[in-house]
Amino acid sequence: MISLLALLFADTLLLLSAFQFKGNGDIQWCFSQVKGTLEDDVTEADIISCVEFNHDGDLLATGDKGGRVVIFQRDPISKNSIPRRGEYNVYSTFQSHEPEFDYLKSLEIEEKINKIRWLKRKNPAHFLLSTNDKTIKLWKVSERDKRVEGYNTKEENGTIRDPACITALRVPTIKPMELMVEASPRRIFANAHTYHINSISVNSDQETYLSADDLRINLWHLEITDQSFNIVDIKPTNMEELTEVITAAEFHPAECNVLVYSSSKGTIRLCDMRSAALCDQHSKLFEEPEDPTNRSFFSEIISSISDVKLSNSGRYMISRDYLSVKVWDLQMETKPIECYPVHEYLRSKLCSLYENDCIFDKFECCWSGNDSAIMTGSYNNFFRVFDRTTKRDLTLEAARDIAKPKTLLKPRKVCTGGKRKKDEISVDCLDFNKKILHTAWHPSENVVAVAATNNLFLFQDKL
Repeated sequence: MISLLALLFADTLLLLSAFQFKGNGDIQWCFSQVKGTLEDDVTEADIISCVEFNHDGDLLATGDKGGRVVIFQRDPISKNSIPRRGEYNVYSTFQSHEPEFDYLKSLEIEEKINKIRWLKRKNPAHFLLSTNDKTIKLWKVSERDKRVEGYNTKEENGTIRDPACITALRVPTIKPMELMVEASPRRIFANAHTYHINSISVNSDQETYLSADDLRINLWHLEITDQSFNIVDIKPTNMEELTEVITAAEFHPAECNVLVYSSSKGTIRLCDMRSAALCDQHSKLFEEPEDPTNRSFFSEIISSISDVKLSNSGRYMISRDYLSVKVWDLQMETKPIECYPVHEYLRSKLCSLYENDCIFDKFECCWSGNDSAIMTGSYNNFFRVFDRTTKRDLTLEAARDIAKPKTLLKPRKVCTGGKRKKDEISVDCLDFNKKILHTAWHPSENVVAVAATNNLFLFQDKL
């Protein structure tokens, strides 16, 4: 594969396709144009809330605030073409979660899909975990292209035949049929979290997974739904003494006994389940001392870590706070080895961002397949890509007006003051209602998925 270094940072990303999500679950292709009136039709339920590639990158799953999961499959022609293209078609759509009501607490439970995680494929079917605030579900996605005809005890429409009418036995036959993709819930893991689930992560053993809420992390076995083991509990005896909450958690990609979780105080804790069954005492604490010159009223809010991701090699991890992305070496706790400002120009806007609640937005981040680059989102439908080798960075826009195949993306620049150049946009003109919170990178190729409100954009490097 041509190196990301040579491709990614020379106007190389191009738009392959964009999908328009509508409330009825249908998806329209938007290759040439997107009508402006469609933006006004967006409802809360249509907004994409998570994006996740499976382990070989052939499937891409998205969840939305309406509880729906839409799975895209890579087009075989584009996959086998030379050069390879990253085009995806709709594979399956199903309703994962429904709105619920907790009568004991008089609390509504939203159907919004918070996270999706794929299991490694072991048979022809695919399995994935999806979760809302309270309930985790294991889904099986399978294909059926044959049907059985010639039953002895029932008619073709499924009704049971009268035994008195059965005068002969016949051998059922298998006939081909139009391909049908079925999604069925195999396990439902519920009633284990008092607070809202913010993370799920499948262990490298592919037998267990963790789920994390604000104060606890539970360990589940994929075959056991009625019990889980609490491995982290930071709830104080007196809730008035609560000073931090868990914001994200993830298992190590290779070591099944190691996990990390981040907190609202800007710290990351690494836990080793071999040292103790209850991991309240961490093995390592990753924290960067605060620069006194940047101390302000908003320091604690913007230092909260919204996402943490271990690298594919397992050597590093990235953490995303409000203004930056940091790369940590698991062997060095004192400070990050790299720090990339995402939108430093917003530091002067923190007061207005606090008033409109944007300062509490939770941006995700992701690694490239070979750990050489990082991607995360920003406002105005901008997303940022950082090359760790050259230390160069790009600001790109997932815009509807470039929704044409093979359209090159031009780097965007934000002007913070003074005279604005032709291709720059003023920080005062940024649209804070348009934000890229969820991104995903193909595990082995330079294909990325970016969720912008109710649109899913797919980009790849220049061919």
